[in-house]
Amino acid sequence: MDRILRAARLGRGRTRPGSLPAQEEGRLTTTRVPGRPANLTSPWGRVHRWAVAHPVLVDLLLVLLLEAWATRLQHRIDRQELAAAVLSQLLILPLAIRRIWPWRLMCYLCAVGFVQWLLGDALVADAALLIGLYTVAVHDSRRRAWIAAGILEVGVIMASIRFAPSGDSVAASLVFLTGMVAAALFGGITLQVRRQYVASMVERAAQLERERDQQLRLAATAERNRIAREMHDVVAHSLSVIITLADAAVLADDATGTELMSQVAATGRTSMAEMRQLLGILRDDDVATGAPLTPQPALGQLGQLVEEVRSAGLPVTLSMSGQPQSLSQTRSAAVYRIVQEGLTNVLKHAIEPTRVAVHLSWSTDLLKVVIQDDGHPGVGDAPGVGHGVTGMRERAAVFGGTLDCGPRAAGWRVDARLPLAQGCPSDQIRLREQDRP
Repeated sequence: MDRILRAARLGRGRTRPGSLPAQEEGRLTTTRVPGRPANLTSPWGRVHRWAVAHPVLVDLLLVLLLEAWATRLQHRIDRQELAAAVLSQLLILPLAIRRIWPWRLMCYLCAVGFVQWLLGDALVADAALLIGLYTVAVHDSRRRAWIAAGILEVGVIMASIRFAPSGDSVAASLVFLTGMVAAALFGGITLQVRRQYVASMVERAAQLERERDQQLRLAATAERNRIAREMHDVVAHSLSVIITLADAAVLADDATGTELMSQVAATGRTSMAEMRQLLGILRDDDVATGAPLTPQPALGQLGQLVEEVRSAGLPVTLSMSGQPQSLSQTRSAAVYRIVQEGLTNVLKHAIEPTRVAVHLSWSTDLLKVVIQDDGHPGVGDAPGVGHGVTGMRERAAVFGGTLDCGPRAAGWRVDARLPLAQGCPSDQIRLREQDRP
């Protein structure tokens, strides 16, 4: 039940240090709820738990006790008339089904009580009317509870006038019976309000748990996508360079082939180091022990990236315009990965490119990255194509940027725009239907 209390605190949005619950295996722990017995193993706790679990038996016991009380008092005051005995049974026995039809039972009890008022004196069994009012207040609508209380109060006035022996007794009887009616009414309403509150808190706790599970799923999905982007960038780029160098080494002479294979080995080692870094993030022991992680590639390494791709035989040039500005590590890594994926796509898909230009244009609030080649677009036939462009688009969108890529009159062009101000809202990403994988 502690979930109810925690849901109430979270719903109000005000929590004190240490007031939030601990979580164990994805479930909320339990503590005491005010208003309930702290120890359900005590005698009273066991009785309360049994009564909640067996409401019909409780009603039957109530009927039997009221029957015994009424019979004893009737015998003591010598009320043996058949009509009084029948009326007592008509008032008491239906209480066994009071939880099933509370409003109908109350109407029935009022009718029997009116007949009793016409035929005879007050009976002990008249207490059934108070029980009926309490049942309506607990199990039915508030409007019906007030109507039943009004009808019963009219009966109280009529009974006080008829059955009281003197004027003073009429006033005393009226005050006493009115107090009994009010106690039954407000006691039932209070219990109904408490039950509704508990039910709403249970629903609130369940909703918060569903929202928490959904947030965990979204976070896990986002993390999987991030890891997939990183692995795609590392593996796709490195393998594209290695394949291009290996193809060139096959056709080269011994000296050139040796140099190309050395570059293949260097590219493989670099890829292995980046992969080890990426997988190390996923290892709990490395994170828990605070193992140092290699920094992400940054904008300053674009020259090295261009040289690496150029050594694979791709004629790449790197140029800048405007005044370069300082970027955060995450933005710098995003720019690097976008350029890396753009060049990887040229290696994989462009046919006979003679010129590949990478240009960075700086302004006061925007960095524009353009990757342009003049090769003929090829058709990727490997499974899983298209993830590279998706990764570039997602990297730009993280910082509120846009990505526009597609074929041009001569070749293929990638145009990425990243706002330099922090906290820019994400703009709509435009991606043409004919985007190259």
